[in-house]
Amino acid sequence: MTENQSHEVLEESLNRRLLHDLGYFGHYLHLHAGGRGGKQYVLVSLFIGGGEMSQRDLLEHACISSASLSEVLAKLESEGLITRTKSDEDRRTLAVVLTKTGKDKAERFFADKIRFEEDSFACFDEEERMQLLDRLDRLAMHWRSIEEKEAQTPCRN
Repeated sequence: MTENQSHEVLEESLNRRLLHDLGYFGHYLHLHAGGRGGKQYVLVSLFIGGGEMSQRDLLEHACISSASLSEVLAKLESEGLITRTKSDEDRRTLAVVLTKTGKDKAERFFADKIRFEEDSFACFDEEERMQLLDRLDRLAMHWRSIEEKEAQTPCRN
């Protein structure tokens, strides 16, 4: 094996390991921090929003379909965690409001979220977190440019 070939194998292995680790991080975050559309996400969003938001505003913040959000809201409503009422200003708009029980549960979820964020990077000091953030920002920008190029490339069948 030539020196160039061994360098290519090492680089491929390094890239594969980076992608593997990034996949694990995504999986870990999904399991431990919740997604952007489930019951916990909706409760915390309402809590941060002062306990009340329109269903439309919730939909804009969540990364789920309108039908999925309606299903999540129906479950939360049946558990007594929220109420949905027509807005006084616009009768076509539904206001989603935390109940007392929902507020208590959302407050616990929010505290858990803050604790998770603090614990997640406790192995780094502030300078290391800033360096990691810089590198992740660069990677995200690079991946966005790849997506843009792919979107501009016409499909050839």
